[in-house]
Amino acid sequence: MSGMILNERLLNGPLVSLSCELDSRDNEPPLDKGLIPWLGHALEFGKDAAKFLARMKNKHGDIFTVCVAGQYITVLLDPNSYDDVLYDTDSFDSRRSKGLLMEKVFSLVLPSDNPEKERKWMEGHFQGVGLDKLQSSMDSHLRDLLLADQRGCGTAQWREEGLFDLCYGLLFRAGYLTMFTRDENADAVYKQFRNFDKLLPKLARSSLKGEDKKSVTSSQESLWQLLAPALLEGGRDAGCWQESYQRYLGEAGVDAETQRKALLMHLWTTQCNAGPAAFWSLALLLRHPEAMQAVLAEVRGVMHEHSLHHPTHERLVTHNTPVFDSVLRETLRLTAAAFISREVMADGKKLGVSGGLEYCLRKGDKVLLFPFLCPQMDPEIHQQPESFRYKRFLNDDMSEKRIFYKGGSRLKHYNMPWGAERKGCVGKQFAISTVKMFVFTVLRHLELEMCEPSDPLPQFNPQRYGFGMLQPIGDLCHNPSLSHSLSLSVALSLSLSLSLSLSLSLSLSLSLSRLH
Repeated sequence: MSGMILNERLLNGPLVSLSCELDSRDNEPPLDKGLIPWLGHALEFGKDAAKFLARMKNKHGDIFTVCVAGQYITVLLDPNSYDDVLYDTDSFDSRRSKGLLMEKVFSLVLPSDNPEKERKWMEGHFQGVGLDKLQSSMDSHLRDLLLADQRGCGTAQWREEGLFDLCYGLLFRAGYLTMFTRDENADAVYKQFRNFDKLLPKLARSSLKGEDKKSVTSSQESLWQLLAPALLEGGRDAGCWQESYQRYLGEAGVDAETQRKALLMHLWTTQCNAGPAAFWSLALLLRHPEAMQAVLAEVRGVMHEHSLHHPTHERLVTHNTPVFDSVLRETLRLTAAAFISREVMADGKKLGVSGGLEYCLRKGDKVLLFPFLCPQMDPEIHQQPESFRYKRFLNDDMSEKRIFYKGGSRLKHYNMPWGAERKGCVGKQFAISTVKMFVFTVLRHLELEMCEPSDPLPQFNPQRYGFGMLQPIGDLCHNPSLSHSLSLSVALSLSLSLSLSLSLSLSLSLSLSRLH
């Protein structure tokens, strides 16, 4: 998650055309081909993958194979066996699926795939000095955008707007300005990106029709133009992420047309999760007053030494906030729902599961892990998993709770919003710090109030299962206004700007990243 959530995604689609007429062999996972030849369970899988896979789990257990549009998919829902798939890169490969996905969704074919080299390049931006630079830039842009969006809205002046739109809009634009450093086309990029992201699940599943197909194509082409390397040259920061990535691609022999397609892919992977993560965090706090008051106490603790002054991002990120940390972990447990996909590279590959059982897999089949179902929503691991419990990941002494069990055995993987790679998610720290900066700044500077306090939270859009952070159907209406402290700060800044120059920009306070 590069300041967002950079966990793996499987975008379901008929990527391989195989026959579903085969029968299961001895020692293979239970096979469920469905009632319709070749099509199998494709319709139910595409409509609501979580609901379908939960039904299959209840029917077959923690491992089973289903036919989906001509392809065999072996679903593994035993967290004790996840490492056997993720760490055995010789037997379970992700590169082919990744390449097919990039071509299907982003029309992108890169000349070579060097994961280790790409990871090393990413570490230069998302760790150490590079991370500090990104955090500082994100903090500054969020504060500027908050002021611009809320200017003219005093403590007695309320505006009704959607919380999801507020979070997504602020975080996308701040993230775009941080990584691409061009403010001239930020609004145009955001408009086209939202439309592209809205239709991306159908694009990935080859189910676009009529006007939707024309619309997503139009947005994709518009984004390619807006992200064209020639238009991005001369940004305010010559050492920004975007220019560094273009150099990286250029050194790999990637032409300008392919570069802009690659930039769109990375724009999506870095920006599609931040807004949803912030939305669910704030929405759950608004619906749970006790949790909100506990987090507000931590906000006051962070701000106590700074009065009206905004604390540096270093102080905000490093300040001990155990309650908010648990709130964020719980929020991601409930709403992070990416697929992790691998292709079986050897026929007869054996895979063990809890209880001592061992199954044989077939070469060419796809293995799918879905941590949202297990461990995140498993009632054996998390009591009342559908409920938001803000202290779920806190011990009595306010330290982080790390010990969870399933079937009497302690689990290594009990919450997996960041995936489970051996080396970890490169952008995890940036993602966490961004969400924390955003939520704390919003709670300090805005007074949020739901339009209808009794309204339930919006439901998940089932089309988003498998694509990282879940998004809501509809939005949550809320009334934001500037807090008393921010209103005073705005007034002082306005008077200063009038006396100095029209070009002097106002700065206030805000922060975040998204969570994939």
